[in-house]
Amino acid sequence: MIQTLAFYLFAVLVIASAVMVITARNPVHSVLWLILAFFNGAGLMVLVGAEFIAMLLVIVYVGAVAVLFLFVVMMLDIDFAELRAGFVKNFPLGIAVALVLLAELVLGIGAYQAGALQLGEPSGVGAPRMGESNIESIGALLYGKYLFLFETAGIILLVAMVGAIVLTHRPPKTQRGHQNISKQNQRRPQDATVMKQPPVGQGVEL
Repeated sequence: MIQTLAFYLFAVLVIASAVMVITARNPVHSVLWLILAFFNGAGLMVLVGAEFIAMLLVIVYVGAVAVLFLFVVMMLDIDFAELRAGFVKNFPLGIAVALVLLAELVLGIGAYQAGALQLGEPSGVGAPRMGESNIESIGALLYGKYLFLFETAGIILLVAMVGAIVLTHRPPKTQRGHQNISKQNQRRPQDATVMKQPPVGQGVEL
């Protein structure tokens, strides 16, 4: 009974949050509604026993992607009038794309019901082990059978991160008036400017 109530609660909140994401006028509010949708989607994943996917939703999508969207939207100076004008201008194109996707979805469902599509059957290799949770089973696969692929993906991501840092890094330019503390500490008294009482027209002795 509790699971049923929790399912309907999470499902209603996910749908309501998704509707608010596309209907909210403020982009910041849209991102906040998107975060709420992710949290409720994670609750649905927990109900079906996929706690690893629920953890990914919270950590990756909420903790990284949605927060990044929020920061970008808040830092950008968005012209809402121009945004609405662009939406109205591209509305026919959006409707056409939506109709094409709907036609593909209907065609795929019809072909599947007619028996024209043969879906693959699981071999049972990745089935959860008896007495172990979903996360333990995924960990056993990642660090067991797919260890080489997992490490290769990590190395590729590391190389991509280092490459992005190298390509975007620029040495700091020496600004005018920049103080060199080490050079100032090493300066000798005889290298400094000596102010004297010069006669008129003779200037200053360096």
